[in-house]
Amino acid sequence: MAVTQQFARIPEGYLAACRQSAAASPDGDPHWDPPACDMLDLDWAPALLERVGEVAGLGEVHLDALRMATDGDTALDLSFLDTHPYAVAPFGGAPTGLDVSQVARVSELLGQIDMPALLAALPADDSDAASLIGQVGSVTGGPRAYLLEHFNALRGFYADAARRHLHIVLWWD
Repeated sequence: MAVTQQFARIPEGYLAACRQSAAASPDGDPHWDPPACDMLDLDWAPALLERVGEVAGLGEVHLDALRMATDGDTALDLSFLDTHPYAVAPFGGAPTGLDVSQVARVSELLGQIDMPALLAALPADDSDAASLIGQVGSVTGGPRAYLLEHFNALRGFYADAARRHLHIVLWWD
């Protein structure tokens, strides 16, 4: 089983209910089960997207936003999601998240990134492009199609979360 990055769009009330469930449960069960429509599997794309930004000379403000979009922040109290046997990230670090204002800012900055232009800065040969960004193994459609698809999914996910005033929780599973 591959470890991939997962995202969930969550209202604050849901996080509060999960914290309360974990605190009240004798075994710490938070009853974490976000709806599938508010989940995103970004596969292994985060590091590759960041590397494309670095290689193509993406400005620091936008590169930092891309990093924050895929790394999250530790300001949200998500410790209830990192407790055995209900840890949502058994194969990675502790879950991280972004609050509503962070989601809005990241969404705005992701919307300003011209990913096709960044991808055009990669070498024309797919194997050379993959090597430059650190891609191991092949991906369907080549690195450009793979990264454009995943970036668009990430940008759309954040845009919807910002529109709906939701938090985003991130973890590797």
